[in-house]
Amino acid sequence: MTDTEQRYQDALDFLYSFIDYSLKRNFRNAAEKFNLDRMRDFMQHLGNPQNDYQIIHVAGTKGKGSVSSFCASVLTSQGYKTGLYTSPHMIEFTERIQINGEDISKADLADLVDQIRPVTELVPEITTFELTTALAFLYFSQRKVDFAIFEVGLGGRLDATNIVDPEIAVITSISYDHVQILGNTLSEIAGEKGGIIKPDTPVVVAPQKEEARLRLEQIAKERNAPIIQVGRDYLFAANSHSLSGQTFLVWTPDEQPLVDEFIESGGRDLWSPIRLRIPLLGFHQVENAATAYAALKTMQKFGVAISDQAILDGFAKVSWPGRMEVVQQHPPVVIDSAHNRYSALRLRQAMDDYFPGLPVILVFGASEDKDVDGMFQELLPRVRRVIATQSTHPRAYDANQLVEVAHRFGCSAVAILPVEDAVKEALQEAGKEAVVLVTGSVFVAAAVRDVLVNHGKSND
Repeated sequence: MTDTEQRYQDALDFLYSFIDYSLKRNFRNAAEKFNLDRMRDFMQHLGNPQNDYQIIHVAGTKGKGSVSSFCASVLTSQGYKTGLYTSPHMIEFTERIQINGEDISKADLADLVDQIRPVTELVPEITTFELTTALAFLYFSQRKVDFAIFEVGLGGRLDATNIVDPEIAVITSISYDHVQILGNTLSEIAGEKGGIIKPDTPVVVAPQKEEARLRLEQIAKERNAPIIQVGRDYLFAANSHSLSGQTFLVWTPDEQPLVDEFIESGGRDLWSPIRLRIPLLGFHQVENAATAYAALKTMQKFGVAISDQAILDGFAKVSWPGRMEVVQQHPPVVIDSAHNRYSALRLRQAMDDYFPGLPVILVFGASEDKDVDGMFQELLPRVRRVIATQSTHPRAYDANQLVEVAHRFGCSAVAILPVEDAVKEALQEAGKEAVVLVTGSVFVAAAVRDVLVNHGKSND
């Protein structure tokens, strides 16, 4: 092991030596531990580097990573030095902190951890996620970024990222997840996500179920925050799709008469709405891209220089692995990080769009706190056989128990560990006539991606 690799591993060991709620089985009892006091105190000791650049703050149940990536890609295309902070990572911890699409180096991460070590002794009960967020705040300041996009880790109101004073807040699609922490109703969950809405600061909201929308509108009104709603203030429609990407149209209500003429002319009209191309698949990514577009256009109105060409280029070049990602063609293997019922529904709809009529072999693993029944209810009607597996994560759902749940739905299922063997079995079963779908957890998606993409162990 090289010196840099050793220092990097030591840095990760140090970070993970603190409280990490994502690894704890008693996570559901940890709600009272979440507050912003530790984070504010910690950043105060570091000189509040999060105030040194402009920030886009993104919360939501699904799509927040994609929206963050779209925004980062466009700002980079415009020529801004752009930071991006997301979680969790797929393969390597360094993926969480990027500038202009490049992961932080292992050496730089180790250096930053050395810088914050003394401060950790001054703030009791600091958590792994809070420290990781602090590293991103510090790195972006030291590298003098112009903009940084911060994806919320959990919820919003009490998330470690919520000490920022952003240029704009974005709230993506809200559905049920982490109910033991965030609440049992969409209104309660929206209340937590809406905690990132700041006084007098614009907030862009993706299409929502009415219960969530009304709560977000109420919070925005209380805080005098201008609210821009996708589906009302910006309209969009899918245009075309293939396995290499998709296009969509986006326009404002003022342009609706022109859109009507454009449609009536069969697309031959001189005017046309802006047509954007994205490499990410599934209609839900059209919705995410439209949300990012609304955020970028709103920033444009508030004086940030962003050209339509930068939006076109940035959207076309965006990268967000493990989301309806086709990692091989023969047989087709699709990897997705869906981990709640709503995202499973969107995934099944995307499978129907892209692989109509093809049998599906499902490689499935989940975390123990996830709604497996709900996900299976959406996915299994489309599935010929379930191959249950589990990642090495401490909170992984037992694969044999997953088989029992699948059997309750009347679906053929078998448990195979480790993940690598589950993939081999799925590829064999798929042969030339079925598609392999890997989902249920970002950890399982990452493990399969590592096997097929990084190590090239495919049938191609």
